[in-house]
Amino acid sequence: MPALRAVDRLEILILVDNVTDMLSTVKPSSESELSSFFRRGMRLIGGHCLCCAAHGFACLVTAWRNGKGHRVLFDTGPEPHVLLRNVERLDVDLATIEAIVLSHGHFDHMGGLVETLDAIRACNGGVDIPVYVHPGMFRTRAQQMPDGTMLVIEDVPDPATMRAHGAEVIETAREVALLDDMFHVSGEIARVTPFERGLPGHFARAGAGDAWEPDPLLLDERYLAIDVAGKGLVVLSACSHAGIVNVLTDVRATFPQAPIHAVAGGFHLSGANEAIIPQTVEAMAAFDIPVIAAAHCTGWRATTALAMRFGESVLDPCAVGKTYRF
Repeated sequence: MPALRAVDRLEILILVDNVTDMLSTVKPSSESELSSFFRRGMRLIGGHCLCCAAHGFACLVTAWRNGKGHRVLFDTGPEPHVLLRNVERLDVDLATIEAIVLSHGHFDHMGGLVETLDAIRACNGGVDIPVYVHPGMFRTRAQQMPDGTMLVIEDVPDPATMRAHGAEVIETAREVALLDDMFHVSGEIARVTPFERGLPGHFARAGAGDAWEPDPLLLDERYLAIDVAGKGLVVLSACSHAGIVNVLTDVRATFPQAPIHAVAGGFHLSGANEAIIPQTVEAMAAFDIPVIAAAHCTGWRATTALAMRFGESVLDPCAVGKTYRF
């Protein structure tokens, strides 16, 4: 098994998500945006207080072991304004972020990166930040529309741009353990599930003059895993282009002795992948996961199906400003 040391406790703060929901009641182990504001002393509520939702994902992951904490930013959302606005309103100390892990090369997960690097270094005294990337995430990409037109996807910042803004870029397709082996960044996710097709209609090209090539598998996508003592693995899969069942299968193969306690992030069961919602939901049942925190690109149809299959005792959907504690 790869190096991964169990942590005593874990906290995940949702900084960017498609959904804002500060009023729904949450489990005792979670805290809503509004509850966190009230706990920190807010007694007047208005639009100037609230977080902003956007199509994308980012979360702040903090783990503690033997009284020592480490903090990782997992993705940076689609653009800087929504992330940095939410960071300010959630009172996040950017100076405490020790590393950034980027799940894959799409703008809705990397669009806020450059300004976020600038903001972190403005708070930490100019110290460079390790940024973990897959070398395959930097090609220009597009989604083919029903009429055959290519809808080009905005490029993500390349390694040179990252370095110019204070990133210590770690480019690797292999799995990585970081920060005292408290966080596991996966290698490329094995594609073994027959019905998970990746992202249908997704293409990529190496340069502007090159031909578009099918790229449904997005092999640059990776997940983040943390082992919580006495509970098990908490898995963050930001978009699940690999297929969430493939992700969970890879986790189980990588850590065969550890149960999966929670899975959080986007499951990409919207759009063309709505067709595989029934198979996906049934396949997830085999993993017997106590907490499913659906987010971002999961889609309302899949979220409804998950609620019907697993109930409120398991499904705990993400929303901007929500905190999960394990």
